[in-house]
Amino acid sequence: MHLPAWQRAIAALTVSLTAATTFTGCSKDADAQASLRLGYFPNLTHAAALVGIADGTFADAIGDSVPLTTTPFNSGTEATEAIFNDAIDMSFVGPSPAINAFAQSDGAAIRIISGATSGGAALVVRDGIDTPADLAGTTLATPSLGNTQDVALRAWLADQGYETTLEGGGDVAITPLANSDTLAAFAAGDLDGAWVPEPYATRLVVENGAHVLVDESSLWPRGRFVTTQLMVTTSYLDAHPDVVRDVLTALVEITGRLQADPEGSKVIVNDQLETLSGSPLAAEVIDTAWEHLTFTVDPIADSLRQAAADATEAGLLEPIDLTGIYDLTLLNEVLAAAGEPQVVA
Repeated sequence: MHLPAWQRAIAALTVSLTAATTFTGCSKDADAQASLRLGYFPNLTHAAALVGIADGTFADAIGDSVPLTTTPFNSGTEATEAIFNDAIDMSFVGPSPAINAFAQSDGAAIRIISGATSGGAALVVRDGIDTPADLAGTTLATPSLGNTQDVALRAWLADQGYETTLEGGGDVAITPLANSDTLAAFAAGDLDGAWVPEPYATRLVVENGAHVLVDESSLWPRGRFVTTQLMVTTSYLDAHPDVVRDVLTALVEITGRLQADPEGSKVIVNDQLETLSGSPLAAEVIDTAWEHLTFTVDPIADSLRQAAADATEAGLLEPIDLTGIYDLTLLNEVLAAAGEPQVVA
């Protein structure tokens, strides 16, 4: 039987997460030689990861005795599968993958240990769509079913009075597409718009004549909402807190550089994006998109809780108690040592 795309996506995630039932039994021996397997996305919203990997800050922080392996992923679903398959120890991800990993493992598998990026997502649309009322009957894309931007779009459409379904029906059709495929589909006229992270929102505007209908930052208090954060397996956190602390020390330092030297940081990030994707971002794209991002180790916990509530309302997530999803102890130790304000969960 041929399943719809949304059912195949859920089925694949369910299969990958069956490992959650035995996850807590896979703890690493605390006396074993430490190594670190770090995941990240080749996205502008993962700038801290791109910089720290490119210039060796993470490797230098953990030292030569702790081998570092880095793996790029195209989606939070892939990163979550890698976590449950014991393929990585730590990953930069959006809020929805972390919530899903926590929920599917009954709170056992992961902890969020730091924020990384706030902002940088928008609903961009074609000419002729100027108000929410113009969206009736349109087709919009998100990066994947149930991902961070998908949840945000469904919640916003519900606030506008629109009904959507997980199968792509309803008043506004939502189709899951990889970000690169969204660019091509929009250019071909197959989409009316997309809720996507940077730099894809800006690329749709600059390269394809779209315009921003909703900047997601306008929907949140003080314009702050978590886009990227750092999560680690509980087994690794328990076994190697010293390595985790070193990574967080590096992340705090990298975040300061992203804030203080945007021009130099953009060069490093764009070089990495070129290495990973084969082409750099145009100067206009990276300059514009960068203005929509705030780099911070604050995980902005309230926005993650709201994202979980929105996912539940959309039928993407069962009601969940998120108590324990954060462990900011080591981060706050690093911040205190650096004379920086502490963050809260």
